[in-house]
Amino acid sequence: MVASKYMPLDGANAVSQAMRQINPDVVAAYPITPQTAVVQNFSQYVADGIVNTEFIPVESEHAAMSACIGASAAGARVMTATAANGLALMWEMLYIASGMRLPIVLTVVNRALSSPLNIHCDHSDGMGARDSGWLQFYAESGQEAYDNTIKSLKIAEHKDLLLPVMSCQDGFITGHGVERVGILPDEAVREFVGSYDPEHYLLDTDHPVTMGAWDFTDYYFEHKRQQSEAINNSMPVILEVCEEYERLSERPQPILDCYGMDDAELAVIVLSSTAGTARSVARRLRAQGAKVGVLKPRLYRPFPAQQIVDCIKNCKAVAVLDRAISFGAPQGMGPLYTDVTSALFVAGISGLPIVNYIYGLGGRDTTPPMIESAFADLRVIADSGDRGDLVRYLGLRA
Repeated sequence: MVASKYMPLDGANAVSQAMRQINPDVVAAYPITPQTAVVQNFSQYVADGIVNTEFIPVESEHAAMSACIGASAAGARVMTATAANGLALMWEMLYIASGMRLPIVLTVVNRALSSPLNIHCDHSDGMGARDSGWLQFYAESGQEAYDNTIKSLKIAEHKDLLLPVMSCQDGFITGHGVERVGILPDEAVREFVGSYDPEHYLLDTDHPVTMGAWDFTDYYFEHKRQQSEAINNSMPVILEVCEEYERLSERPQPILDCYGMDDAELAVIVLSSTAGTARSVARRLRAQGAKVGVLKPRLYRPFPAQQIVDCIKNCKAVAVLDRAISFGAPQGMGPLYTDVTSALFVAGISGLPIVNYIYGLGGRDTTPPMIESAFADLRVIADSGDRGDLVRYLGLRA
């Protein structure tokens, strides 16, 4: 364990600090609100000679990820950042990075996707990329954004994984919100992440390899299965790195953050910053004698299915809050709800009433009374045995 220095930082600057301490070989990036501060702050470190990173200002996010892929394939330690439409412009390259098993770390400052044009927070960008073969972490706070960035690099580069990682935080809410963030000593972070020594890379002329080759019907299927198995088997490595980082920082690093779940009859499942609002409401309701709980997945890909099932299986009613819509899914349910209910089905649990709330799209505030109304709905469902509407909305104007 080493002592952290606490500073008032917004979430974007917290990530920049982590990147400064890591000192990656290459960062290729294009600015987009609300991510801009991440690479803007880091580019200042480059200009001031604080880091020796090769910073590549490119003409688009597609070019940014393309440059990152080339650098990573050449054997470099690579990081970048984006948001919303920028992530969408990277779409093609996301699959190339994961398919080539390149351990790139991408900070995503979550923002609504156009159109209509909106620069504020929801999770439609990250959720749209959830099946692109990248691991995904979601942060509730600037502290978690900082911690997740450092852990993501070590997880991505682990010799048994070699998988790219998205480290997500809520645009403006976390990205621009200033709070108390504990920063580890520079030398402790560098020792934790260690050096990157890839086994195969393009510039190793003594052991030449081909990357991104033509892969027709003869082997493509097998390579996709290998890629899937790598993600499916990544949990032990993720847990190992989280435990190691917890020992270093003395900050808990659970993949599931549970509040009141030991005896909860009613539970809310929610990602990122809204978990703090939900937890404050649950704390007040528990003081009044209500057995309520909040479950916040910090890791979303790979999806911690069994761990979530174990947390909620004894509840009487559960609400899953989604800050995104899966358009065309039954009744417009959200992606987190789909994954949770799939996990319950696979586990053979069919009698648990579980409803979906869509909330906060385009940055709309989600207030404590809205969370209270969800818990009140769950009490009615638990008492009556009638689930009612499958998909509901928090804060939607009539």
